[in-house]
Amino acid sequence: MEKNTAITIGLSTVILVAFFAIQTFFFPQKKNSEPQKKPAEKATVETKVENNAEQLPEQNLFAAESASEQNVSLSEENFVIETNVAKVTFSNRGGDIISYELKEHNDRDTGKGVEMCANVTPSNRAFAISLGSNNSVINELFTAKIIDDKTIGFFKDFSVRKADGTLGNFTLVKTYSFKDDEYLFKLDITIDGGENFSGLDVNGNAYSLRTAPQIGPAFNPKDRYDIREIVAYDGDKKFNPKSGKERNFKWISVAGKYFEILVNPADNVETSGLVKIISPDKRGNIKDSQVIITRSGVSGQRISDSYNIYVGPRSEKEIKKYNLAEKNAWGISGTHYGESLPTSGILSWLEYILKFIMELIYKVIPNWGVSIIILTILLKLALFPLTKKSLEGTQKMSKVQPKMKEIQDKYKSDPQKMQQETAKLYKEIGYNPMSGCLPLVFQFVILWSMYHLFNNYFEFRGASFIPGWINDLSSTDNVCTFGFSIPWLGNELHILPIIYLISQLLFGKITQNGGTSVGQSGGQMKMMMYGMPILFFFLFYSAPSGLLLYWTVSNIFQLGQQLFINYRMKNKPVVVNKSQKTITKSKKR
Repeated sequence: MEKNTAITIGLSTVILVAFFAIQTFFFPQKKNSEPQKKPAEKATVETKVENNAEQLPEQNLFAAESASEQNVSLSEENFVIETNVAKVTFSNRGGDIISYELKEHNDRDTGKGVEMCANVTPSNRAFAISLGSNNSVINELFTAKIIDDKTIGFFKDFSVRKADGTLGNFTLVKTYSFKDDEYLFKLDITIDGGENFSGLDVNGNAYSLRTAPQIGPAFNPKDRYDIREIVAYDGDKKFNPKSGKERNFKWISVAGKYFEILVNPADNVETSGLVKIISPDKRGNIKDSQVIITRSGVSGQRISDSYNIYVGPRSEKEIKKYNLAEKNAWGISGTHYGESLPTSGILSWLEYILKFIMELIYKVIPNWGVSIIILTILLKLALFPLTKKSLEGTQKMSKVQPKMKEIQDKYKSDPQKMQQETAKLYKEIGYNPMSGCLPLVFQFVILWSMYHLFNNYFEFRGASFIPGWINDLSSTDNVCTFGFSIPWLGNELHILPIIYLISQLLFGKITQNGGTSVGQSGGQMKMMMYGMPILFFFLFYSAPSGLLLYWTVSNIFQLGQQLFINYRMKNKPVVVNKSQKTITKSKKR
């Protein structure tokens, strides 16, 4: 999953920084840097939060009565409401949604609109209701009433057996309201009490409302870049619900990489603070990713609850418009739905700047692949003053390698003296071994922000760079499919990771200048030069094309920068002692 990839990037970068800083300066013959563990990111929620309160038996608590407006038997029917962005199919069984197709976003696997109500079964439908603390959804047939072309209602009479054994009657009404061009709809749930009804409270619960069993596109547990996560907002900050912990929320979302279902109860709707969460595990044993919200028990003759429900792309453009009333047709404001978007945490400000620059480029050249390339080049140019010192330091070190070997051979039995003489040599040639660390830190910060941006940026979904090769920047560049699988790589041929590997190996070769390091240090440097790129090749073989495009262009451009520095310093003398004796790297004859 994304967490593992991010941790690997962090670990690898820390290894590089620690390696060059500690080995070169303190122990030139030994690699004493140890990889530092990067704090774990929050994992995708895979919990089941259960209400462990003592349950009263619910058998025969509820009974469905005949529909008040009909004396004839009902038959199961489907109803469709269509907006500019969605096609929604309802069943009068439970008054639930059985299909929610996003018309403007295609599913690559099916070729149809993304289905946001997947895995629907006769016992588990989208936005189904369970009465009391019962987990079973209402399966009775409701009377449907089409109010207008964007509004539909369902209602049915029920009876509830009270503690004294008497029955209280009530009508359950579900009303769905939609608007064109809006991914958000309203669900109003009304409990209208009749004779002998004084409220609905069974073990502290009135009813439960559930999201769709699964959101589309289909979750692929073998794809480390696919995710399902539960995100909630408590009015102050977002959080991931934890198993067994009660915590109130303003809204809660079931989110994938590019789409989500977000449920926002009205302020007067008191939830219990406990939700039941079912998420897919990495082995695919659990297929559903679903939230069940429990409404606290209520008293009185009439209860009216309202829910704003967003079903659509996990896109900043669509979600954040519900922060300002004038930006959406519902007049909703101050929702903080943007908190449901994935961010890179403390680096989100940098991610925002990079995204802003890239979107400006896209307005001039409407191709996201070109935008990535131009943004990458601009970043490399901006960092060049820092990387220049590091690249020049590499060349200086290559010219004084004979002197370094002389020191190592002379003082091999006296590590302390070797360290002193090495530091003295560094000072004489004007080389700071720590100069390479700062560029690495900056590059890691940008790489982390880029990784998060390119791996989650909704606009990359379905965006073509080079038709026939990179057709979707959010996916791999699948050139062909084999009839067999290769270990760790699968059965698809991806060209971009191979180009990345070649560019990384070439850069390492040029940087090390053909193996200027000697002894144990040389062997360790070769391991870093060849081992790390190969590790990343396997790790990112199935990475989104947008991320690999950035990394490959970055390598190629930095390779050009190194060649430029090498050319400039080819015959430039390096002072190696106070008498101004110089060394110029001799040309091979």
